[in-house]
Amino acid sequence: MAKKGENRENITLKCTVCNEKNYRTPKNKKNTTTRLELNKYCSKCQKHTVHKEEK
Repeated sequence: MAKKGENRENITLKCTVCNEKNYRTPKNKKNTTTRLELNKYCSKCQKHTVHKEEK
């Protein structure tokens, strides 16, 4: 039997405009194999920008 949260890994989200690493969030690597892209607030740009999953 699998342990709880075994497939989840913490990933870092990076702003596409200023390349600032702002957010860390868990992601299920087994269900979501593509890179995550979210529209989040960047404190350095002071606006909502696209944040992509870092390598």
